Amino acid sequence: SGEHIVCCIPVNQELDLKKAAHASGQKNLSLLPVKELEGLTGYVRGGCTPVGMKKLFPTIIDETAQLFDAIAISGGRRGLSLTLSPNDLASFVHASFADIVREVH
Repeated sequence: SGEHIVCCIPVNQELDLKKAAHASGQKNLSLLPVKELEGLTGYVRGGCTPVGMKKLFPTIIDETAQLFDAIAISGGRRGLSLTLSPNDLASFVHASFADIVREVH
């Protein structure tokens, strides 16, 4: 459909596109080419964060974030991070929580 979705996952995990599509109500999803990232979000690879993008995209946070009192996310540029509660992040960017990472066998 051309709609963009922001997915927030643990740094040591991989996004499961099928799970993310299901969670977002889309038939399927693909990753945005890196060359389009800055123009669409205002952020470069390695500094992309759901907070303060050029527009508020539908956002899904992996459900494991809820296991922690605080999580760290990119602060908008490489080497800068923000620490906040998962619920505060979800509230701020109007995100939902879902299982969106690949199963590790």
